[in-house]
Amino acid sequence: MGTFHKTGCVLCPQNCGLEIEVENNRMVKVRADKSNAKSEGYVCRKGMNVAYHQHNADRLQYPLKKAGGKFERISWDQATDEIASRLKSIVGTYGPRSFAYMGGSMQGCHFEAAFGIRLLRGLGSQYHYSALGQEFAGAFWVIGHTYGRQYLHDRPDVDNADLLFTLGWNGMQSHQMPQAPLMLRRFSKDKDKLLIVVDPRKTETAQLADIHLPIRPGTDSLLIKAMISIILKEGWENKNYLETHTNGFDRVRSYFEDFDARRAIQVCELDFDEVYKVTRLYATRKSALRNDLGIFMGRHGALNSYLIVILQSICGRLCTPGGNVIPGHMMPIGSHSDENNPKTWRTVATDSFPVCGVFPPNVMPEEIMTDHPERLRAVLVAGANPLRSYADTTAYENAFGQLDLLVTAEIAMTETAALSHYILPSRSGYESWDSTFFPFTYPGVHFQMRRPIVEPEGEQLELGEIHLRIADKLGLIPQIPDYLYQAAMEDRTTFAQALMKYIAAEPTAFKAMPFILGKTLGKALGSVHLAALWGMLQAAPKSFYENAARAGFQPGPGAGEEIFQRLIDQPQGIWVGKIDPADSFSGLKTQDKKINLHIPELLDELRTIEPARELKALTLPSSFPLILMAGRHVETNANTNMRDPAWHKGRRACTLTMHPDDAAARDFQDGQKVRVTTEAGSEEIELEVTDTARPGHVTMPHGFGLVYNGVKYGANVNRLTKNTHRDRFGTPLHRFVPCRVEAV
Repeated sequence: MGTFHKTGCVLCPQNCGLEIEVENNRMVKVRADKSNAKSEGYVCRKGMNVAYHQHNADRLQYPLKKAGGKFERISWDQATDEIASRLKSIVGTYGPRSFAYMGGSMQGCHFEAAFGIRLLRGLGSQYHYSALGQEFAGAFWVIGHTYGRQYLHDRPDVDNADLLFTLGWNGMQSHQMPQAPLMLRRFSKDKDKLLIVVDPRKTETAQLADIHLPIRPGTDSLLIKAMISIILKEGWENKNYLETHTNGFDRVRSYFEDFDARRAIQVCELDFDEVYKVTRLYATRKSALRNDLGIFMGRHGALNSYLIVILQSICGRLCTPGGNVIPGHMMPIGSHSDENNPKTWRTVATDSFPVCGVFPPNVMPEEIMTDHPERLRAVLVAGANPLRSYADTTAYENAFGQLDLLVTAEIAMTETAALSHYILPSRSGYESWDSTFFPFTYPGVHFQMRRPIVEPEGEQLELGEIHLRIADKLGLIPQIPDYLYQAAMEDRTTFAQALMKYIAAEPTAFKAMPFILGKTLGKALGSVHLAALWGMLQAAPKSFYENAARAGFQPGPGAGEEIFQRLIDQPQGIWVGKIDPADSFSGLKTQDKKINLHIPELLDELRTIEPARELKALTLPSSFPLILMAGRHVETNANTNMRDPAWHKGRRACTLTMHPDDAAARDFQDGQKVRVTTEAGSEEIELEVTDTARPGHVTMPHGFGLVYNGVKYGANVNRLTKNTHRDRFGTPLHRFVPCRVEAV
């Protein structure tokens, strides 16, 4: 018998609590942790199979260097020496714009970002690329304009709502909320509540719905604009809320007046009377709204987000009980970027700007392949696999082949690692102290710091430690006095005092703080990530301490040390704070604590959302008569984190779904091999004929096409996506990819 350890899942943003039995340094059994206050004993099939993530044939154990087209084992000193030397040479010759960091986006492991970003800044670069820029750039940009900061996110207050309205979200498969499947089932079964789903497919979530609107792909903006128009025409708007809690609606109201809502809904291929009913229900009941990638990664992604904020605001459903609220967080995901600030970089080839502090991965191939003298020449990839996770695998392969230096820090031999000049083996989320900053809960603020439960079997290091070692070799860390090392080994109170003394004497200390904490306190604690956590808690903003006090911690900065110790002592996580529900609007960062509804940069696009214009734009070429939804969520994928296909256990893991009418027209049979072709390329895949698909609309999951133990399994959807098929924020239009499907 082994020993059970409390920990959390690392495969999706919810990071549900787990208890894992470890015997002879291997995970032998996984079960839900009922003591986890956030997940409360819930875990999905993916979480139950995390052992396949931890133990697989592709795990990396030692630093590797490519020589003569093959990898050879080298020491950590040699690896970091050579990487630092080549980075110095490249940045010294071509300038800081030649270097980019792609990291901080692993689902359950975020602490390395503190070190990776500091390494980036230490070399003078701002080019941080992450999955946030892949999926949410447009939505976060809109949030920045409406709420005041791009890192603020609202979530539905489902506990107090009597109607849940969802757009582009299949929560039964993608989760994105604590215990999403359980919540949806409860909501669906409650006779006093209504679940309304807008989705082209009859998804697992749509099958639970009281009303399902099977919208035509690509017409979300038309639908939402029509709903707003109907509300205003019928006088259902909340006039008092608009006057008290918003600004700027008077400057956009005219865009919805005299709008042909009936014709717009026709173009959406929906029934007007049913949409009218749904609109009335949303406007007049205590309604919450949930949207997701189906909105963000479709046509007019940013505009969709903007229209949704307007819809919620005119009905008085933002920052109100039973509507959508701003949840608490331990630390925000990302920062706030102002593209109009002259200090904010834009990329040299595509003129792209960061949102939430990160650049969109879809532009990176062009930034490498350009002939601009300041093009990207060196990239450090940490805990990411762009050759399967990001759009246009072919473009990435070609671009990465042109880099002067590609370094990948990763737990497994991914497709990206295989192209690298150096591979640095990192510890997994179960071999290191780590956590996620994703769990946006309300009103309680939950956080879990996972501890190591398995010992590394090679020379793997925490990701943060890897960045620290490279930074040290680059000379980015100021001289650290002996007294600071000694204080770290005594106790944290003594260390805090010594650190203040050091900061007062060393003006460059703040810029290198994660590294300083890692080298001193990290050595004492046995983890640079733990040291970073301690530092974050000491430097938390006033609002954090106020929330902590409401959760029962001592008022003021002293709460940081108390919370730190409790997080170490309670591996299942704790409530670190509590939002004041009576003061929801205080979470806004606009100057007047009101929602801004006037975004001039989107008004031209808003004006073009008219039925005739959209109908013409939706016309497909004869060569690509179908729409591919690239990236269907299924229970058999977990991005590219699950490399061992054995966990599928005979299930149909990777299929192309097609409606029976489309299959019959092509004389296709369920289970046969077909070839999907787009502008970007072709992939062969098993066909699944199902009436859950919409006619003219096919879907394909992401996270497949992996090469495991030398063998490819499944189809790589990003071989079919073009990186230039994106909006102006860099978000790929994965939910609207013209394609054709042929027999093999």
